[in-house]
Amino acid sequence: MAFMEIRHLKKYFNTAGGVLHAVDDVSLDIEKSQTLGVVGESGCGKSTLGRAIISLSPPTSGQVIFNGQDITKLGKKEFKKMRVNLQMIFQDPYASLDPRMSVSQLIAEPIKTYKLASGKQELEKKVNDLMDVVGLASRLKNSYPHELDGGRRQRIGIARALSVNPDFIVCDEPVSALDVSIQAQVLNLLQDLQKERNLTYMFITHDMSVVKHISDVICVMYLGQVVEKCNAKDLFKRPLHPYSQALLSAIPIPNIHVEKKKIKMKGELTSPIDPKPCCRFAPRCPYAGEKCFLEEPKLEEWEKDHYVMCHKKPEIPSRGEGPAEA
Repeated sequence: MAFMEIRHLKKYFNTAGGVLHAVDDVSLDIEKSQTLGVVGESGCGKSTLGRAIISLSPPTSGQVIFNGQDITKLGKKEFKKMRVNLQMIFQDPYASLDPRMSVSQLIAEPIKTYKLASGKQELEKKVNDLMDVVGLASRLKNSYPHELDGGRRQRIGIARALSVNPDFIVCDEPVSALDVSIQAQVLNLLQDLQKERNLTYMFITHDMSVVKHISDVICVMYLGQVVEKCNAKDLFKRPLHPYSQALLSAIPIPNIHVEKKKIKMKGELTSPIDPKPCCRFAPRCPYAGEKCFLEEPKLEEWEKDHYVMCHKKPEIPSRGEGPAEA
């Protein structure tokens, strides 16, 4: 049994035009101390999946089994006790922080909410320790979010997530709003914390270079569905789904003497509102056949621990010669 089991998870939204299938029948396993990377273009349902898993946005249907317990069936009191184990680091570090609270107040808030400190002295010590862990200078205790740069704000968000000693953290594009040099610092911090505290991450991003650096397993999402899932190294060596191949071919190579073949996707995006039972990537896929427009494919194991949602095996590059290696 996996540490986190997601079974047939769905999250739908009612709109004026119909039902929007933001997350549609997603099943995943996440092992303890593992980082699951979730990639895909904007609007594919990455963030909604993360929110649905920790019930920040309750799923429409499906199961989320955490440590053998289905958290989607818990009552409010039971779930509040479980909540400390499931935390989130948000994409926008400024929007996720109360501008009227100082750094120390922001970090102390979750500790006070869950009554994890016996008194003022212990609370202050916990705040100081957390600031030290995430690399925030003690002189910033009384500063406010608007007085800090993006990197420091994100460190506050990380400290808040860590303050209740969670087991599982959803990292929702935690470095996308940061400069490249600050991105590296935050990524290294997250990896160090994972080793020290035995944390399990779901790391959501659209940056293929970032997900390669931090993930053990990667799943590629397209319009609410997982179209490919495998070991991180295997995805970059041997992408099997046409969409994954196109994503990897877009990664720039810092060498003017190497000409890289890019796969250009043509056609229009399928609407996620009341989608037809067919392959959602078919209108943009160079390999699409008649069956692709009539029947929805299933996520199947094509190679050992390598799952793909596709009717037709496209022309696959030999191992070690994928587009990411060009």
